[in-house]
Amino acid sequence: MGTIAEKIAELEEELQKTKYNKRTQHHIGLVKAKIAKLKAGQEVAAKKSSHSGPSYAVRKTGDATVLFVGFPSVGKSTLLNQLTNAESKVAAYEFTTINVIPGLMQYKGAKIQLLDVPGIISGASEGKGRGREILSVVRNADLVLAMIDKPGQLKVIFDELYTANLRLNGRPPNVTIRKKISGGVHFVASCKLTHLTEKFAKDIFHEYGIHNADVVMRQDVTVDQLIDAITGNRKYVPALVVINKIDSLGKKEIAALQKEAAGSLPISAETAENLGALREEILKRLGIIRVYMKRIGAAPDYDEPLILKKNHTVLGACRKIRREWATRFQYAKVWGKSARFDGQTVGANHLLLDSDVLELHLKR
Repeated sequence: MGTIAEKIAELEEELQKTKYNKRTQHHIGLVKAKIAKLKAGQEVAAKKSSHSGPSYAVRKTGDATVLFVGFPSVGKSTLLNQLTNAESKVAAYEFTTINVIPGLMQYKGAKIQLLDVPGIISGASEGKGRGREILSVVRNADLVLAMIDKPGQLKVIFDELYTANLRLNGRPPNVTIRKKISGGVHFVASCKLTHLTEKFAKDIFHEYGIHNADVVMRQDVTVDQLIDAITGNRKYVPALVVINKIDSLGKKEIAALQKEAAGSLPISAETAENLGALREEILKRLGIIRVYMKRIGAAPDYDEPLILKKNHTVLGACRKIRREWATRFQYAKVWGKSARFDGQTVGANHLLLDSDVLELHLKR
């Protein structure tokens, strides 16, 4: 029968050999579903089995967690040392970082946990270079900082993270699945489906042993997105791509890397070039906002802002300060971008914006 790994390898080989066209897309979709199902079983088995070696479990601290991923010797350790007071070993050979090295970046009142993990290499998602342990840490990050310094590295990093069920800069498919006891698989689509037929989608559900369910599709999903929705174990994480070593790379090399990684930020961890822009971009990608608290009759406290994620309400700010305050909330006054005028009286559901000043009025 062969092991799970052998079955996966056979199916992946079949996938590579099959040319994609209208006649083969149904078959390719089912093969992808089989591979995803086998890998899910493989992941469960790997978690149950014990293994020796260093543990990569890290307790989350601060307002958010950013994880550095990249090939060995790309400069992650140097960057961590520049942005924080951590002491990650730096050397010009591979795998100098053998454990997760945490550091704390304090910027504009926000405390951001940065984690430097061993270098991602091709095959990491299959366990090479303790890749599975490394990638398990990535799943807990609020932002992935992918660092590159050579062409081709970004594709390997994104492919490995994709195989490990991480969807960088992606959004969960807008698909609702409600399993039921009988009645078959019933579909409702609020848009035209161009990638799937109803029979095709049903066959994928049947591959996962789902024969009765109500499915609502609110977007034109692909086969891969439908598999993600069925599996339900994908992690969607924002990513920032950083091109390192611009102090030693030529203009043509930098231009080629920027073409490969649209929206990337060029820096030099060694000389600290462009690190101010990097700090700003980290806060932006994390969606962090600063709210300055004001006591009644006093001036705002601009020294220690309340750190929140964007789309936070006044009630959310109450909970962040002290959970019980949410039950005692009466109203609030706001100064800043979210207020129509200074000192506007607002309710619990008022959305706060960066640099707002907030004055809470609570029941005694």
